[in-house]
Amino acid sequence: MAGVLSILPDPPPPPAPIGLIAGGGRLPVLVAKGLAEMGHPVHAVGFHGRYDTGLPELCESFKSAGILRIGSWGRRLRSKGVKHAIMVGNVDKSEIMHSRWRFLKNIPDLTTMMVIYKHLRHDRRSHALLRAVADELDRKGVSLIDSTIPIKSQLAQPGVMTVTQPTPAQQADIDFVWPMLTELLRLDIGQSLSVRDLDVISVEAVEGTDRMIERTASLCKRGGWTLAKGARAQHDRRSDVPTVGLKTIENLAKNGCSCLAIAAGDVIMLDRIEMIERADELKIAIVGVPVSHRPLTKTSTTEIQQ
Repeated sequence: MAGVLSILPDPPPPPAPIGLIAGGGRLPVLVAKGLAEMGHPVHAVGFHGRYDTGLPELCESFKSAGILRIGSWGRRLRSKGVKHAIMVGNVDKSEIMHSRWRFLKNIPDLTTMMVIYKHLRHDRRSHALLRAVADELDRKGVSLIDSTIPIKSQLAQPGVMTVTQPTPAQQADIDFVWPMLTELLRLDIGQSLSVRDLDVISVEAVEGTDRMIERTASLCKRGGWTLAKGARAQHDRRSDVPTVGLKTIENLAKNGCSCLAIAAGDVIMLDRIEMIERADELKIAIVGVPVSHRPLTKTSTTEIQQ
């Protein structure tokens, strides 16, 4: 059921080994570095053709695996003495769950086939998929933990994070659209909305944020719109943590967006400092919206920056 809060196990103290189940993108690299800095040996499983090529050298051990080979993930990690793991990185859910050729491209093992049959026949939403995977790994002796533990400094903070300030119209758009986004997240439809002049332009669905940004540009050719992004109600931090980064900022600039509003404490900002600097270069304001969403005033913004 959507909205059910998962109680996650605490990570073991270092130098206990931690597993890393890695999809695509830079996030697994930052997590591996963070775990190593905390004193944990990292034993990683990277999905074929998806993981960052620089990831293996950051890990005590590394093995590539099929994305639908849950049984092999668990066996590999347990063989390294791993009892706790983090699962992060990009996975194209539409390719895995909805592609006609998904089973030819990603042949599942018996464990995965049982997970699909028992848990995912009637509910293929992201949080249901994650819970089924987490439960199966737990049965194999590997418990998934909060994926943000090694990267707390990368989470969005409340207030305006860029030197570039949102215009009064953009702040009005944020105040207008945030209650709608909250309801969208509660219903588990998507993580993002785009808005301009108090008019919703597009809603993110299974295509993901980047493709939704491109679709928004085709609908709002004059640009100047705002992207609002948050996390599903009581989202499961074992993996379901929305992420933005330098690629997002470049994509927003290319497609006419001039303001990014993200949920403070709930959205990861990859390479946060560099991302903010690049946003200022491109004249894009980044606003961290507090959980309570008290509209930001000039006074509160100044206090936050100080």
